Amino acid sequence: MTQILYKVWPLLLGIVLIMLGNGMHFTLIGLRGGIEGFSSTELAIVTSGYFVGFLLGARFTPFLIRRVGHVRVFAALGSFMSAGLIAFPLLTESWLWTVLRLLVGFCMSGIYVAAESWLNDAATNETRGKILSAYMIAQTLGIIGAQGLLTLGDAQTSVLFICASILVSISFAPILLSVASVPAVVVAQPMPLRQLFNSAPLGTVGIFLLGSVYATQSGMGAVFGSQIGMSKNNIALFIAMLFIGALLMQYPIGWLSDRMDRRKLILFASCAGGLSCLTGILPSNQLWTLMAAAFFAGGVTTPLYALFLAYTNDSLDPNDMPAASGGLVFTFGLGAIIGPLTTGWAMQHFGPSAFWLMLCITFSAIALYALYCMTQNYSTVSIEESESYLGVLPTASPIAVEAAGEWAVEQAETEHDSQNTQ
Repeated sequence: MTQILYKVWPLLLGIVLIMLGNGMHFTLIGLRGGIEGFSSTELAIVTSGYFVGFLLGARFTPFLIRRVGHVRVFAALGSFMSAGLIAFPLLTESWLWTVLRLLVGFCMSGIYVAAESWLNDAATNETRGKILSAYMIAQTLGIIGAQGLLTLGDAQTSVLFICASILVSISFAPILLSVASVPAVVVAQPMPLRQLFNSAPLGTVGIFLLGSVYATQSGMGAVFGSQIGMSKNNIALFIAMLFIGALLMQYPIGWLSDRMDRRKLILFASCAGGLSCLTGILPSNQLWTLMAAAFFAGGVTTPLYALFLAYTNDSLDPNDMPAASGGLVFTFGLGAIIGPLTTGWAMQHFGPSAFWLMLCITFSAIALYALYCMTQNYSTVSIEESESYLGVLPTASPIAVEAAGEWAVEQAETEHDSQNTQ
């Protein structure tokens, strides 16, 4: 493992720095938006703008890279993202923030495509799983660390936005100064949604609803905290708890995923998420209760994403997995666009507690659909024949999702061969 990390540490360091900047800006939008007097609906539109840009970036960045090359695209996107972050406190109109968020989302998605192409190129069949796991851990640690940095400044000034911009700017140095090869970027055409649904209905519907959950948590969590009067430090801790839960619960859910019916695990995890959100609605909530609700709600969200990917791959021929990966990323993005919009509308009309209510409803919808699918005669694979689980984050581009699918197939083939030789 040490040799593997030594080979890719500049890329991982760059990713941590990028996520520090990006994670700061996600929470800052909610904090500064409240100070500027933006409504829940306006901040919801701003939040959704990021995911619109993210989808567009995932679609068009591979074409840009093939046209002008990795390094130029990577550097250009980094420059635009850094400029966008520093422009937020200068352009305090909600529609301008929506444009800036779309720009940042596009750049961030393109940065993921480029970085993950380099990481995948540096991996072998034996090391791909460990490299992808290290990459996902680096991303999560960066987001958690970003919340700590928010406590060092004042959201009413430009200082924190400037710090986020600086972190993004310097993050490209270790990456661009270390990469030597220029890998080809080949992203399969996304599978049509109708075909994807026919192949894996639970994976398709579930990942759409989960996109709504993830975007609401990460984009509207700070808005909720601001509206109920949390201090800046407590809001930062609240957002951090969402991702600390994801980091700590990824392994046990992944372990269970390879040992039980994944439909049942999806049902149990979504029920746990719904129950944790239900506790957040209680009128007599203390701070520690809200933190615990955030820990468990965030703790099941990220593992559920990887679980839906693994479950969908179980239903597909290996040749169809790359196209399905693109379709799932697109479906997740659609949910991520719609989720904050519906939650923002609900918070505008029913108050801040609608944040938890909408999350609870969405988790419940996932659970109910999983239960429905378990009653149907859909073809399922046995636990022994299911693909291996790898903790892929919802922020991953189709490059990482495809690589995780390849790794799962390789692991399954290796285990099958080893069993045959025994």
